[in-house]
Amino acid sequence: MSTFGIFLVLIVIVAFLLVVVIMVQNPKGGGLSSSFGGGGGQQMGGVKKTTDFLDKSTWTLATVLLVLILLSNVTIMSTGSAEESRIIGGDQEATPIEAPVPNPTTPATENTTGEQN
Repeated sequence: MSTFGIFLVLIVIVAFLLVVVIMVQNPKGGGLSSSFGGGGGQQMGGVKKTTDFLDKSTWTLATVLLVLILLSNVTIMSTGSAEESRIIGGDQEATPIEAPVPNPTTPATENTTGEQN
């Protein structure tokens, strides 16, 4: 498996984990932390730690995802530049493309009404 393929698999896994962590959270305070009995102003130790863990894991996964995307871009650029320079360097001959020649035996004439004969 290529380096880019490994990065691609890691990006998909981290993106899936990030979606799961975000879906567990609730912006109104009714996510995973409220299901453990945490009230509005009254927070137990475990509930507060769950909220902190979800917040830190969201930022960590987002950072890891960004770094993996940047690293995968570097691997694409390094492998793509070698192929591009080989082609530009003249190792391969380019064949000229010829334009099709129109057939002069059947000319199309137009009437004054715009119809073809």
